This record gives sequence, structure tokens and C-alpha cells, in this order.
Amino acid sequence: MNGQIQAPQLRVIDEEGKQLGVLSRTEALQLAQERELDLVEISPDANPPVVKIVDWGKFNYQRTKQLQKNRKTAKAAEMKQMRFGLKISDHDLGVKMGKVTKFLEDGHKVKLTIFYRGREQAHKEIGFKLADKVITDFGDTIAVDQQPQLSGKQLNFVIRSSGKTAGATNAKTQDA
Repeated sequence: MNGQIQAPQLRVIDEEGKQLGVLSRTEALQLAQERELDLVEISPDANPPVVKIVDWGKFNYQRTKQLQKNRKTAKAAEMKQMRFGLKISDHDLGVKMGKVTKFLEDGHKVKLTIFYRGREQAHKEIGFKLADKVITDFGDTIAVDQQPQLSGKQLNFVIRSSGKTAGATNAKTQDA
């Protein structure tokens, strides 16, 4: 910022976003002082470095707010998990799928885990059928990020919202 900029030649952008061209460091500093603003280095790695004439307080405030907003939206893409057994009843499955629908509407990815107990491991195909039923019940409202995959005593798959409306999904899960 201002006197800390070391490069002899700078590409200058004014407060309205217009390019003023390549100027010497002293010319750029003088221009900023005439407008009672600061000279801030935006892209130091460019050749020549890019600087902008701005009000430093306002610029820093906007940058801080943008970083906070980015952090807030990054947190929204959290992974939720729903677990259920192979012998789950239709009603219990409907209740759990209702919760999964809420997670998807909130913008989360959901990892679904079907776990096998004891002799259920001899009938792994039943778990894959249950996974296919869950995926087809949601229809076009979801996208499958990770296909059903068996690892040990668990069958895991990951789904996310595809952005289409979930009105039909709620009716299907309530009937289940």
C-alpha cells in the first residue's frame, strides 16, 4: 500500500475501475494523493504489478465482508450421514428419508450407510436392492456422487440435491 510498493512500473486502475495504463510508481502515488485516496497493490505477481486507487478503509471492509460470506457458504456444503439396518420397516425408512430430504433441501450432501448384522452378510444383494429403492424414490431430485459400495459390514453411497424440486419426493417417502 502506498509507499510500500517497490516496483518501478505499475499498471494503474482508478477508483471507477478504468485502466489508466502503465505509470511510474511516483506518478501513480501522486495521482492517488491528488484524489485523496490510497494506492493498493492488487496483483503483485503480474508484470507489471497491478495497483488500484481506492479508499483503503472501504476496500478493506468490503474484502473482510466477502471473506466472511465465503466462509459462511463453504460451511453449508457439509456432509450429513444417515444410517439404517437391512431389516428397516417401510415406515421407519420413510421417516429417515424425510430427514434426508431436509438435509438435501438445506444444501448438504448425505452419506447413506446400510449396515449388515450377523447372517445378513450372506445376503448382500438385499442391501443393494434397498439402496436402489432409496435412489429411485428420490428420482431426478438427487444426483448420486458415490455409487453404492460395499466396505466390510457396510454399504455406503453419497447423494446430493440436483437442484430440481423435491415435491414429488416428499409424497413418495411419506407413502413408503
